Amino acid sequence: MLEKLFQLKAHNTTVRTELLAGVTTFLAMAYILFVNPSILSATGMDKGAVFVATCLAAAIGSLLMGLIANYPIALAPGMGLNAFFTYTVVLHMGYTWQVALGAVFISALIFFALSIFKIREWIITSIPLPLRAGIAAGIGLFLAIIALEGAGVVVANPATLVGLGDLTKPGPLLAILGFIIIVVLEARRVTGAVLIGIMVVTFIAMGIGLTPFGGVFSAPPSIAPTFLQLDIKGALNVGLISVIFAFLFVDVFDNSGTLIGVTKRAGLTDAQGNIPKMGRALVADSAAALFGSLLGTSTTTSYIESAAGVSAGGRTGLTAVVVAALFVLSLFFSPLAASVPAFATAPALLFIAVLMASGLAEIDWKDITTAAPVTVTALTMPLTYSIANGIAFGFITWTVVKLLSGRLKEVNLALIVLSLLFVIKLGWLSA
Repeated sequence: MLEKLFQLKAHNTTVRTELLAGVTTFLAMAYILFVNPSILSATGMDKGAVFVATCLAAAIGSLLMGLIANYPIALAPGMGLNAFFTYTVVLHMGYTWQVALGAVFISALIFFALSIFKIREWIITSIPLPLRAGIAAGIGLFLAIIALEGAGVVVANPATLVGLGDLTKPGPLLAILGFIIIVVLEARRVTGAVLIGIMVVTFIAMGIGLTPFGGVFSAPPSIAPTFLQLDIKGALNVGLISVIFAFLFVDVFDNSGTLIGVTKRAGLTDAQGNIPKMGRALVADSAAALFGSLLGTSTTTSYIESAAGVSAGGRTGLTAVVVAALFVLSLFFSPLAASVPAFATAPALLFIAVLMASGLAEIDWKDITTAAPVTVTALTMPLTYSIANGIAFGFITWTVVKLLSGRLKEVNLALIVLSLLFVIKLGWLSA
C-alpha cells in the first residue's frame, strides 16, 4: 500500500528511511507547539485551544502535502504570520482575533484560487527578488524585537523609545542562555536544536521555582474556544484589505521559497529547476490554511525545517505523513506546552529572526536604488510594529525611486498598481 501511495522505489527510498526523516523533520519544527500558543494567546485566545489547533493544523497540512503532492514537506502555523496576526492585526490595529481569523480564511481562499488558476506565478515574478529578501529580513527583525521584549532584554523607555532591561533578573539571563544553546547546537548540526533550547530553559526555570511544573501528559484541552470562531463578515471590512493581502503575500512567497529550496535539495526538481507538482503542493498548502483558520490558528504554511528530513533521506510524502502522525500524538503533551514560559520561547524567535535576516546578504548594497527600498522595508516592520506597513513602504519606495531614477525596466504594472493601492491605504484608510 505504501509503495502504491508514495512510489518509494521510484524515489530510491525505503519505509525505514522515510520514518527516520519524518521524525527528524518533526524534531526540527516541534518548537511551534510551544511558540504558537504563546504568541496567539496574547490576543486573548485560549492557550489550550490554540495548542490543539496548532497540532491539528500541522497534522492536516502535512497529511495533505504528503497525500496530494507526495512531497517530504511538513506544514504548521507559520512564524512571522502568527506575529503579524497578533501584534499587528489584533494588538496594533485593534481588530478582534475572530476577525483576524476571518482574514486568514479569506486570504487562504484567495491563495487556493490563485493556485487553481495559476495566477501565483504572475504575482511572484512581478515582485523583485531584492524586495522579497527585504520583506523576509523585515519579518525577521520584527520577530527579533518581539523576542527581546518577551525575554525582558529590551524594555520601553520614555526617553529613547526602547532601552536595555534588567539583566540581573533570571528571565533575561535564561533567554540569553537559551539562544546560545540553540546557536551552538545548530552550528554542531544537532537535530532539534531549537526544541532542545526551549526545553533546557524551561526545565531550568522549573528547577529554580521560576515556572510551575504543570505535568507532561494529559487528555487534549478543548478546542471549542477557537473552533469555528472566525468572523468572515468582519474581515470583509475595507480597512482589512491590506491585512488580507499581507497574509496572502507572505504566505505565497514563504511557500514558494520553501518548496523551491526543499525540493531542490531533495533532487525532486526537473532539469530546468522547475517543481513538477508545484500546483498540487500549493493546493495542499492553501487547503491547510483554510482548515487552520477554522480550527483557530494563524496561517498554516510549508516549513523550511523540512530540509532537515530531506537531509536524513526523506524523498516522498510518507515523510510528511509521519510528521502528521507525530503532531497528532503531541496533542497529549498540552501540560508541558502550558508550562513553557515566554522567556523560553524568546530564544527560538530570535534564532528564527537570524535565519530570516540572512537574506540581506544577497542584496546589491552598491545600488542605492535597491538598497534604499530594501532597508526601508526591513526597518519599517519592527519600528512600526507592522509587517503590512513594511510591505507598503517597501513597494512605494521601490516604485517611486526606480521611476524617478530612470530605471523603468525594474518597475512593472503590478508594482505600480500595488504601490498606488498602498498610498491610498496609508493616506485615507486606517493604518
